[in-house]
Amino acid sequence: MSKVEGGMKCVKYLLFVFNFIFWLMGSFVLAVGLWLRFDPETVSLLNGDKAPDTFFIGVYILISAGSMVMLVGFFGCCGAVRESQCLLGSFFACLLIIFGAEVAAGVFGFLNKDKIIKDVQTFYTTTYNENNNSTLIISYQKVLNCCGTTERPCPDPPTDAKDCKTSIKEFFNSKLYIIGYVGIGIAGVMIIGMIFSMVLCCAIRNTREVI
Repeated sequence: MSKVEGGMKCVKYLLFVFNFIFWLMGSFVLAVGLWLRFDPETVSLLNGDKAPDTFFIGVYILISAGSMVMLVGFFGCCGAVRESQCLLGSFFACLLIIFGAEVAAGVFGFLNKDKIIKDVQTFYTTTYNENNNSTLIISYQKVLNCCGTTERPCPDPPTDAKDCKTSIKEFFNSKLYIIGYVGIGIAGVMIIGMIFSMVLCCAIRNTREVI
């Protein structure tokens, strides 16, 4: 019986430490999501009335998943300390849901990358053709250090400026890769959390059966 208890305590403390790290990672995911959502440069490029909101869908998934990870990590710590099968079972179920959300965010970022970029490029081109001196166009040119498009270049572009379609692709590529890597990376860590919670639940049940 003592060997079982000792093994269970080891797993319990490992799960507690893991959940604390898990909570910190949730804070990181939430911070990344909020940064992507409220980044002044990104917001300035997508604040038009007809601006595509596809990019922010992946960001909202990250924010939601990060918030849930923080909450679940807290309850996971409580479940590990109290050796509660109920809390650990709920922790495991929530991990499955968040795992799906994180994978969805990562897959969304990678699979919809080209579509999101194309939507933003189309939005910019349409706005540029309507009024190439509008506040939004000036914002694009300032943030991305670009000017005009390949089809309709600026009459007197700066020396180091690219066309805005190319700059849009480079800018949103970097942002979408962040969503993809963060989402899939955290999802991978969750698998370890689910394994730990299952092992601890089994250890608790076996110990009580022996008693």
